[in-house]
Amino acid sequence: MDISPSFLGAALDVSWWNYPLIKLGDNAITVLTILKVVFWVVVIFGLNIAIRSLVLRRVLGRTRLAPGLQFAITKIFGYLFVILGFYVALVVNGVNLASLAVVGGALGLGIGFGLQNIVANVVSGLVLLTERPVAVGDRIEFGGIAGDVVKISLRATIVVTNDNISIIVPNSELTSHAVTNWSHSGPRIRVRMKVGVAYGTDPEVLKKCLLEVAAANDNVLKTPAPTVFFDSFGDSSLNFELAVWTDTMSHSPRRFRSDLNYAIERILRERNIEIPFPQRVVHLRNAEPSKELSAAEGQDGDSAPQGSD
Repeated sequence: MDISPSFLGAALDVSWWNYPLIKLGDNAITVLTILKVVFWVVVIFGLNIAIRSLVLRRVLGRTRLAPGLQFAITKIFGYLFVILGFYVALVVNGVNLASLAVVGGALGLGIGFGLQNIVANVVSGLVLLTERPVAVGDRIEFGGIAGDVVKISLRATIVVTNDNISIIVPNSELTSHAVTNWSHSGPRIRVRMKVGVAYGTDPEVLKKCLLEVAAANDNVLKTPAPTVFFDSFGDSSLNFELAVWTDTMSHSPRRFRSDLNYAIERILRERNIEIPFPQRVVHLRNAEPSKELSAAEGQDGDSAPQGSD
């Protein structure tokens, strides 16, 4: 293929790089301006990743801050760095921000109506990162979902269940609904186990049995000490409650309850302490009308006409 000198001259001519594409007041956005901005965007995002990693490992990693707080600080720092970087990139490349603000306002008004949910999730993400009602590493329960928070982004939060299933929850859902956070005040939690036994059981014997179960479990804290409460007199049982503290099972409360239930059932069976079934006693105030009714039904059966062959 032959390349003519005129084609080479056109290729080497860079005047088209400065061809105005968009007019913003006294300034114009050219092809060269767009290429410069794209270059700055790549540089900004690359520096953002590198600086966030450096701050997390070299600065925050040496502090005693909680991992969730370290994550929130690096996220917010990264967002601020990107915003400042974009501002510098536009100013350096001669983009008139005053004119751009007018265009951005018009676009934002139109886009806002179509992206209300996304905007709400972004604002909620900033609330989660700043107020930290939910942080990375927390154990939460929400809408029948229980799992560990592994990532909080601007739009959604990722929760991983004990079955290793990742559930993506919009941030607005976490800020507008009630969320149970097992780790918000720290890893130490108190778990309450309800136990019902038959009437006639010695409460002191049962109390000793439940405390033995708590003492035998390695995940139960010695301080604060386990406590047994005599809760109520039920319809068919004496109701007690075993309250224990743990700082290792906040991420597996269901398994912890299961282990305690197995141990409670075993010790009650060994000590011959009965767990009663619900019972109902029905009293018949007068049985005479029933007898008369049965007799009348018998007479009617004897006098009933028989069919012919």
